[in-house]
Amino acid sequence: MQDKSILNRKVQPRIKDAIDFNLELKPCQRFTLDNGVEVYAIDAGAEEVLQLEMVFFAGNWYEEKNGIAAATNFLLKNGTSNRTAFEINEHFDYFGAYLNRNCYNETANFILHCLTKRLGDLLPVMQEILTDAVFPEHELDIYKQNMKQRLEVNLKKCDVVANRIIDELIYGPEHPYGKNNTLEMFDHLTTGEIKQFYQRYYQQGKCIIFVAGILPLNLASLLNEYFGKLPFNKNALPDISFKINPAKEKKQRILNDPDGVQGAIRLARHFPNRHHPDFKKAQVLNTLFGGFFGSRLMDNIREDKGYTYGIHSYIQNHLQDSAWMISTEAGRDVCEATVSEIYKEMKRLREGEIPADELLMVKNYLMGSILGDLDGPFQIIGRWKNLVLNGLDESFFNESVQTIRSVKSEELTELACKYFTEDTFYELVVV
Repeated sequence: MQDKSILNRKVQPRIKDAIDFNLELKPCQRFTLDNGVEVYAIDAGAEEVLQLEMVFFAGNWYEEKNGIAAATNFLLKNGTSNRTAFEINEHFDYFGAYLNRNCYNETANFILHCLTKRLGDLLPVMQEILTDAVFPEHELDIYKQNMKQRLEVNLKKCDVVANRIIDELIYGPEHPYGKNNTLEMFDHLTTGEIKQFYQRYYQQGKCIIFVAGILPLNLASLLNEYFGKLPFNKNALPDISFKINPAKEKKQRILNDPDGVQGAIRLARHFPNRHHPDFKKAQVLNTLFGGFFGSRLMDNIREDKGYTYGIHSYIQNHLQDSAWMISTEAGRDVCEATVSEIYKEMKRLREGEIPADELLMVKNYLMGSILGDLDGPFQIIGRWKNLVLNGLDESFFNESVQTIRSVKSEELTELACKYFTEDTFYELVVV
């Protein structure tokens, strides 16, 4: 008699579709420091490590002069009254930690990866940086030189030029989402302006903390000791709004490299942000259209035509306005044909029925992607950060999962008719 506990390898196991999985966003701990700073924490993981991210509303949305926000963020850890940039980096290296910073449109972050047991050794220096950064003149000079050299190199690349121009076309050159760095801009940066921005948006700025991993038992008291007494959140963020000023001409052809063999293609149109009722269904439509390797754009333009190594569509992750973007690089001689095929795929979605097996594949892919995004504390806190910064809660996650499960092909066709019309897209080819 066969032992039922032994797997019978002659019988194929039942395959369970990913859409049948019960996906839930792990709840996070929430508490507030003495100065009102909100903390979101996920205590999970297999290794004694953690990630601590301090998010400041200090992106280029709040700068009065182009380049100030990015320069301030980059030079944060390049010297205090007591430590040079080398000594700061040496301190974190000694404890096997990594301290980084990034600047985005509305926000900027200060992010630490370290061993859990070393958190108490590292927070004092993080506090020192956030209260006593001095922005040495020679560090600014090095930053200017490096950024100008990098920009000069990048402006020779068609894909970089295309990314710069398409955002400018959609939002306008004065909008934070559309303005670009120039060589002259770096020459005009001053330490005085940087220090003013640092004082307003870091020392006295709005801060939210996200921490995940194996957390120490005294996490709340540690954060309160080093950050809870600082003058964060004392001043309200300025109420700043920008008018979108899109270009009038929607079809642009740019010659950037006369000797190049490849061109960069960008098609884009305005699209509402995450708060719009169409957003959740649009994520499904976008995936089917060009959001993964098995999408229609990939099947047609890469697999069938061989015009490109890869083509993708996505909805920009901005907090305010947003755009639906199609992006690829193709051979110079087939750029126009590639644009035509993109529009053909839009038309197919507007006029044809989406087969049930194709829609099921897309749904399974999306559910599998979410499952992968929930694998580990750093990924989970990333989901929470996205919700918090966009003014959403876990109901948005749950509704998104339900939309993936339940959306019908006719609903996606209706959405394609609404958004995939050729005359609404900006069309850019840079060769």
